[in-house]
Amino acid sequence: MSAVESFTRAQVRERYPEWKVRMLNEVAEQLSKHDVFLVVDLTKTPANVVHKFRKKYRKELEYIRTLKNNIVRKAFEKSNIELPKEMDEALTGTNLFIATDENPFLVALKISKFSVPGYPKPGDIAETEIVIPAMDTGLKPGPMLSTFGKLKIKTMVKGGTIHIAKDTVVAKPGDVISPELVSVLMTLGITPVEIKLKLKGAYIKSLGRWVPASELLLDIESYKKELMEAYLNALKLGAEIAYPVPEVLELSLTKAMQNALKLAVESAWLTKESAPYLMSKAQAQAYALASQLGDLAKELGIEISNIQATQPVSTTQEKEEQKEEEEEEKKEVSEEDLSAGLGALFG
Repeated sequence: MSAVESFTRAQVRERYPEWKVRMLNEVAEQLSKHDVFLVVDLTKTPANVVHKFRKKYRKELEYIRTLKNNIVRKAFEKSNIELPKEMDEALTGTNLFIATDENPFLVALKISKFSVPGYPKPGDIAETEIVIPAMDTGLKPGPMLSTFGKLKIKTMVKGGTIHIAKDTVVAKPGDVISPELVSVLMTLGITPVEIKLKLKGAYIKSLGRWVPASELLLDIESYKKELMEAYLNALKLGAEIAYPVPEVLELSLTKAMQNALKLAVESAWLTKESAPYLMSKAQAQAYALASQLGDLAKELGIEISNIQATQPVSTTQEKEEQKEEEEEEKKEVSEEDLSAGLGALFG
C-alpha cells in the first residue's frame, strides 16, 4: 500500500466515522421498509419527555430515534428518494424521526395528545393561570421567605416550617415567567406546564410528498360536529322525499301521520286519534262565539268561564293591548267558525 493510498483511507475514516456509516445504513433501511417518515421538533424539549414518549409507543411505532439532519439527507440520497424541498427546509435544529406504516393521521393524533407535566423556564410566557396552593412547604425559615415575598405569596412560620397562608395566583395567561417563580415551583414540586412534542410533518413515500403538520393534525371534534349536521340534513331530506331506507321511513311515517291528523282536524273527520283535537278546536270556537254573543249568551242560558278575568293586567298599556287583541279576535271569527261554535254549544 502506497503512502498516498494510506493517507486517503485515513482521511475517509476521519471524515466518515464508522458509527455514521452504520447510522446512515440504518436510516436508509428504514426508508426502504416503511411508508411514513415523521419529523418531530425537539427544540427546548427535555430529554425525559422524549424518553417517556419512546417508552409509551415503542411497541406501536416501529422506529423512533433522534438523528442528525445531514444523515437523514444522505439516507434519502442513498435510497434514491428525492428529498422534498419543504422537508429539507424543516430539517433544522434537533429532531426526532419516526418510521412507520401506520396511518400518519393517527400517529399525528398520538403525538398531539402526548404530554408530560413539567416546569416552565425563565422568560417563558404563561399559557394558563398558575396557582400556588395553601400548604405546609416543609421548608425551614430562610432566604426562601424573601422569594415568597417577591411573588406576593403570604406566608407564616408554624411548627418550625414555612406555611403558605392561602391559594395565590402567581401568573396569569400572557405573563412572563420570572426566575423566582421557577425556583419556587421547582422547590415545591409544582408542575403547571404540559410539555408537548411539536410535529413538523411527515414524508409519505406512497404519495411522494411532504405533508406539513397543519394538514396532519385534524380537529376531531369539529369533524364530528360536521358529520352529525350532515347526517341530520340527510335525514331531513330523506323524510321530505320518503326515501325508502329504515332510518328515513320511520321519520316519513311519523310525518305522514302528523299530516293526516292535521287534515282530519281541518276537515272535521272524526276518528279516535282526531277526536281530542276536534273537541279542543270546537271548544275554542265556542268560546269565540260566546264572546261575540255578549249579554245574549246569558239570556240564552249559556254559562262560560271568563278566562281573561283570571289573568292579571298590571298596567293601563297592557289593558289596552289586551283590548286590541280581543277586537282582532272578534274580527277573525268567520261565519264558518260561528256555525261550528253553535253546533258545539247546542248540538
